Amino acid sequence: MNTQSKTVPITKQQIKTGPIMAALLVAGFVGLFSETALNIALGELSHIFNVNATTIQWLATGYFLTLGILIPVTGILMQKFSTRQMFITAVSLLLIGTILAAVAPSFSVVLAGRIIQAAGLAISLPLTQNVIFTIFPPNKRGGAMGLMGLVMLAGPTLGPTLAGLILDTLSWHWIFWLTTPFLLFSLIFGLLYLPNVNEIRKVSIDALSVILSTIGFGGIVYGFSVSGETGWTSTTVFGSIIIGFVAIIIFSIRQTKMENPMLNLKVFHFPLFVLGVIMSFITFFNMLSMLVILPMYMQMTLLVAAFTTGLILLPGSLLNCVLAPIIGRLFDKYGPKAVITPGTILVAISYALYSQFGTDAAIWAIVLTHIIMMLGIGAVLASVQTNTLNSLPKQYYPDGIAVTQTIQQVSGAIGIAVMVSLLSAKQGSYLATVANEPTQAAAAGSSLVFTISLVLAVLNIVLSLFMKSPINVKKNRDEYNGSFAHGAEFPL
Repeated sequence: MNTQSKTVPITKQQIKTGPIMAALLVAGFVGLFSETALNIALGELSHIFNVNATTIQWLATGYFLTLGILIPVTGILMQKFSTRQMFITAVSLLLIGTILAAVAPSFSVVLAGRIIQAAGLAISLPLTQNVIFTIFPPNKRGGAMGLMGLVMLAGPTLGPTLAGLILDTLSWHWIFWLTTPFLLFSLIFGLLYLPNVNEIRKVSIDALSVILSTIGFGGIVYGFSVSGETGWTSTTVFGSIIIGFVAIIIFSIRQTKMENPMLNLKVFHFPLFVLGVIMSFITFFNMLSMLVILPMYMQMTLLVAAFTTGLILLPGSLLNCVLAPIIGRLFDKYGPKAVITPGTILVAISYALYSQFGTDAAIWAIVLTHIIMMLGIGAVLASVQTNTLNSLPKQYYPDGIAVTQTIQQVSGAIGIAVMVSLLSAKQGSYLATVANEPTQAAAAGSSLVFTISLVLAVLNIVLSLFMKSPINVKKNRDEYNGSFAHGAEFPL
C-alpha cells in the first residue's frame, strides 16, 4: 500500500461516477463470482489433486474464513490509507490470486490463490460502499447501492451456472482465466478515474485488537464452516465457536475503552443502524443458505443435473440484474419502507411456496418461485444496506461499513452450516424412521429448512415496519453539497 499519490484538484462536476462505479463493481463481481464458481468443480478437483472431500472443501471454507478475518480490519485501513492505495491493493490481490489459482500445479497452490483472492475481495467490498457514500448525495445512494446489490446477488448466483458451462466446454483452469481480463479492465479504469475520496487520519493499528478480531470472527466462521464435516458435538467445532465468541466480547470491550478504536462501536448507538444490522443478518443467513439448499433439493429430490439446476435458477437472477437499478431509484424516491416491506413479503411468499414442494414439483413452479424470491431479495438487500448506513453520521461510515460487511459474511457462513446440518439430520431421521426413500427424505429435509427460513422471513417483515428514513439524511446531504461548494480537492 505504498503507492504514491499525485494531488490534483477535483470538483464535484469532474468526478466521473460512471467509470468509477464500473471499476469498483467489476472487481466486486469477479470476487463474488469466484466465491461460489469453484463449488461446482470441487468434485473434479478432488480427483485431480487426489485429496479427500474434507480437504477439497477448504477451497470454499478458506474463502469465507479469509473474508471473516479481514473485513473487520478494513474500517481502520480505509482511514489510514488513501482510496487509490486501497483500490490498487484490492484489485492486485484479486488478480494475483486468480492467476496463481489458474496455473496451480497442486491443491496447496490453488488454496493459496483462493485466500489471496478473498483478501482482495475483503478490501474491495467495504471500499466500494465507502466510495458510494462519499461521491453520491443521500438522495442518489439508493440507485448506486442498487447497482452494488445487483453485483452482490449476480456474482454468487451466476457463479455455479457459468462455471458449469465452462466445465462442460473447457477445463477448470478457465474458471479463473476468463475473469482475468475483467480485473485488468477494473484496474485500468480505477487508475484513470478513481480519485482519493476518503479523509486520511493519523490512526494506529492496535495489534491486540487485530489479533482478537481475527480469533473472534475467524473462530466463529471456521467453527460453523467445518461443522458439517466433523459434527456439532466435535471438540473442534464447539471449541472454535466458544473461543470466537469470547474473543469478540473481549474485542468489543477493548474498543469501547480505546481513544481511537480499530472498530468504533458507537455505530450501535443509532437504533436504525441496529435494526438494519439485524435485518441484514437474517437476509444473508437466508439468502446464502438458500443458494446451497435449493440446488441440493433439485438434485437430490427431483434428480436434476447440476448444470440444468443452474439454468433453472438463471431467469430469477437475470431479472434481478435488470430490476436492481430501478429498485434503487424507487428507494431514493419513495423511501425505505415503501421498498423494503414489499420485498420482505415477496421473500416470505417464496419460502412458503418452497416449503410445500415435494418430489413432484414442476420445474415451472420452481422457476416462478425463484423469480419471486430474487425480486424480494433485490428489494431488501441494497435498500436495507443503504438505509442502515444513511442512519450514521459521515465520520462513522468506515466503521459502519466494516460492521455490516462482517455481519454479512458471518451470517452467510452460519446460515449455510446450520441449514445444511438441519437438512441432513431430517434426511437421516426420515430414512431411519419413515421409509428408505432417498428422494422423499431429501424433500422432507428441504421442507424443514424452508419452513425455518419462512419464520425468519416473517420476522423480517415485522422488523421492516419499523424502518424509516434517518433524520440525519438531510444533514448528510447538506454536508455533501457543502463539501463541494468551493471545489473540494480530491487528490488523484
